[in-house]
Amino acid sequence: MTAGLTRAVLAQLPPRIAPVVSAVAEAVPSDVWNLVEAGLVLLVGWYVSKLVVRSVGRMIARQFKRPSITQTVLRGIRVSVLLVAVAIAGRIVGFQPGNILLSVTVFSAVVAVILAPIVGSVISGLFVLADQPFEIGDMIELTDNNGGQKGFVEDITLRYTKMFTLDNTFIVVPNSTIRERDVVNYSAEDERTRQSLSVLVTYESDLAEARRLFERSARQVDNVIPGGPGIRVGSARYDAAPTCFIDEYADHGVLLTLRYWLQEPYKLLVARSQIQENLWEELDGADVEFAYPHSHLVFDETSGQANVSVSQQGGRMAATGRPADRDRAGGAGRQAVGPTRDVAETSDADSEATADHTEPEAPSDDADSNAQ
Repeated sequence: MTAGLTRAVLAQLPPRIAPVVSAVAEAVPSDVWNLVEAGLVLLVGWYVSKLVVRSVGRMIARQFKRPSITQTVLRGIRVSVLLVAVAIAGRIVGFQPGNILLSVTVFSAVVAVILAPIVGSVISGLFVLADQPFEIGDMIELTDNNGGQKGFVEDITLRYTKMFTLDNTFIVVPNSTIRERDVVNYSAEDERTRQSLSVLVTYESDLAEARRLFERSARQVDNVIPGGPGIRVGSARYDAAPTCFIDEYADHGVLLTLRYWLQEPYKLLVARSQIQENLWEELDGADVEFAYPHSHLVFDETSGQANVSVSQQGGRMAATGRPADRDRAGGAGRQAVGPTRDVAETSDADSEATADHTEPEAPSDDADSNAQ
């Protein structure tokens, strides 16, 4: 085959150059020429594979209408052309397929250890393409214990899925892993997405006015759907306009939940921030106040009493005492609050009494000498 190819090349060359090329060909060993011819075959095969993919790409795209399947089929066509080129190049250099056949035991071990994960990823990729949980260009979220990752699907192959996150980072997820994770698709069928915002207001607030201001704050945002026909989700239909509900009567206030629909799911946090900014301005001067956690302590005659005695030690007041007998019988749960108040009152009274009965100090010797 090498000699025939050499003669074919020499026949196409000009008469002056052909003898020189023929002399060089005779001087170079045949094994080197075989490698050169094999390299040329691989180069031609690579170029032909690109031409084939370019020529049949549009037809396959019209046939399947899904970018992921279209790209997978085109990759298969290109790989097939390259495999044919590799087979031809192997025959040129004298390579036979039987040379790589191993014993049954060794071959089984190689398949089990090396090819099993690859085959598993390929099968998972086929399931991903068949189930269609997402498509190239969709915005998805891969949920996990760390909050998950949101981004756009860049490519889907038989072994892995590529996606660009909203932080402009690139993630490659094996299909065997992505099939085991929960995937939230924000772009499937309908891009309109419903979001919720919960705010706690006090019980003294005007709830009707609060709900009206909540809804108006959402309608002022551009990406929020202000109203219109209901949005169908499955067999149910929901109001498209922002709606505020009384969610719960909580411990520290009334929990109001605002539900609103967005035209596109690409800037969820931006829309949420704008709604809260509008709400802050709307509630300025309104009869609505934000609630916050607080506690109200009540002291009465059932809190208990303590018998306390006050003495003066080294210029400081010291208080000692014990709870009254009736407090012991009333329960230990009230003794922790009551004695604190009674100690303070008794300490003030006893300190005043002690100050009134303090004897004057005797004059010192220095004072007597000065008087003389």
